[in-house]
Amino acid sequence: MKGYMTTKEAAEKWHISQRQVQIHCKKGRIPGLITAGVNYMIPENTPRPIFGLICNSSEENTESKQEQ
Repeated sequence: MKGYMTTKEAAEKWHISQRQVQIHCKKGRIPGLITAGVNYMIPENTPRPIFGLICNSSEENTESKQEQ
């Protein structure tokens, strides 16, 4: 479909594995996602989903030092 990309195309664009793209799709992390049977169609202009632990260790370290 025009304006959409497959999980394989998204994986190449975002530099992650196709399986990771499928997981993002399954978990609902991609806005505008369309399912066509067992296939996912991802809008072409969708940015790569950001997921993971974000560590603000520098902020945590400064707070713990101030408490001591």
